Amino acid sequence: MIPPLYILRLFTVLSFLPKPFVYAWINYPPDGTATMTHYDLPKDYIAACGCTGKSTHYPTAALNQMAYGSSQNYGPGCGKCFKLTLLNSYTASPPFFPSTHPSIVIKVTDLCPLSENGWCSATENKTNPSGQYLNFDLAYPSSAISNNFFPSDEKLYGYKDFGVWNITYALVSCEEWKGWGDAAAKGSAPNINGCCPANSTGSQQDTCPSYSDGYRIPPDTTTSDAQSLWPPALFSIPFVVFAMLSSHSLFS
Repeated sequence: MIPPLYILRLFTVLSFLPKPFVYAWINYPPDGTATMTHYDLPKDYIAACGCTGKSTHYPTAALNQMAYGSSQNYGPGCGKCFKLTLLNSYTASPPFFPSTHPSIVIKVTDLCPLSENGWCSATENKTNPSGQYLNFDLAYPSSAISNNFFPSDEKLYGYKDFGVWNITYALVSCEEWKGWGDAAAKGSAPNINGCCPANSTGSQQDTCPSYSDGYRIPPDTTTSDAQSLWPPALFSIPFVVFAMLSSHSLFS
């Protein structure tokens, strides 16, 4: 039997431990407008969600932190698929309005860290510089995306890459994602604390909780097909460090 004095001491210690901080995450509709930036994500890299390295062989993106739903590791945004359609690039001078509006279906595998004034700076009460609450940071250049995906007018502007686009987004089934037919590209890599549903529908059984809030164990989204693709060396750099080194710092 544990003496009452020890129980009292234990209770006293536990009462002073820091409690998880609950963030006011952005509650966004299933479709709307957003901004799109892009960043470098190494092929086969396992990003914040813990999705398999093979997922990088198909179109993926990071979602701004407060819409992603966690400040690190996995969040409710992990594994969701969106159809993104380019509208215009108003940051160009003059603003660029293309004659075509290409679309792409991406899977969210990463988070774009919250910044003070960048493209991933939106919070529940503040938009980013384009007046949007969502920013999709496309993993690009990528072998999964055509080099001509982004419209441009190099003759007029003197360059091709506008960096930031206004877009529309729509939440779609991941059956529309190019990686759907590749079992090794779906789910999370083994032996890590990840959460990457193959097709997140919003139910508790296939939606990741917020790692930052820390109140619920995530569903098991590990895929055995990823065993041969697991590269421990690629995950040796903490995600936060990688994010600081990536072009998140340039465009978001």
